[in-house]
Amino acid sequence: MLTVRALEASYGPRPVLRGLDLDASRGELVAVIGPNGCGKTTLLRAITGVLRYDGEITIDGAPVRDQRPAALARRVAVVTQAATLPQGFSAFEVALMGRTPHLRLLQSESRRDIAIVRSAMERADCWALRDRPVEELSGGERQRVVIARALAQEPQLLLLDEPTSHLDVQHQVDTFGLMIELCREQQLAIVAVVHDLTLAALFADRVALMSAGRIVTCGAPADVLTAEAIASIYGMRVRVLSHPDTGRPIIVPEATAAADVTRLGTEAAS
Repeated sequence: MLTVRALEASYGPRPVLRGLDLDASRGELVAVIGPNGCGKTTLLRAITGVLRYDGEITIDGAPVRDQRPAALARRVAVVTQAATLPQGFSAFEVALMGRTPHLRLLQSESRRDIAIVRSAMERADCWALRDRPVEELSGGERQRVVIARALAQEPQLLLLDEPTSHLDVQHQVDTFGLMIELCREQQLAIVAVVHDLTLAALFADRVALMSAGRIVTCGAPADVLTAEAIASIYGMRVRVLSHPDTGRPIIVPEATAAADVTRLGTEAAS
């Protein structure tokens, strides 16, 4: 589905991506992790064609740089962490904008388009918000509408840039659960930039660990998310535990700092 080979990208004279390789197959969720500034968002921008790059990015063998924006939008949808939504529109109208790549110039939405949007909003748990102006929504509610808009595009490839950053814990889990359902049911390929290492470990089929513009390693969560690898890339000591039901990794920072805080609180109370 998605193939990235020898990807190079820069902002002016500053190189960001350096010979990066990545693959994502249909029915697979690949989580991209790594410290701030390593190039995760830049990778997504290159895949969407909005950033000039050297190397090769193809979707089902078709080079991204050769595709018109409208054609690419029918295949690729993006959910960013802080999407700017147009003011003066209801949540439903914003989600309906996801159908735009499928419409001809000046063509009105059909009953089928309306049904697709309703289904997308229901799956993103925001159908109850449909009549509310987007400027009145909380950050988490707005993010769910953005996810619904992306689902309404009916993409083949879904790119997520920290999609749960404004969501509470329950909606974080629900969102990634939905992503897995879409992967399996609709054979979507999903590439998700994720900061929460445990969340990535619990839901991703594969985890790609980035550092300094390159994929250092990519594989099953248990193979990538080791205490040694995290210490090397993030510069922090962690313990990697095993989930009691799934066996997947749970990442826990070393408790030294927390122990110091507890000690200070105890001393202050005495």
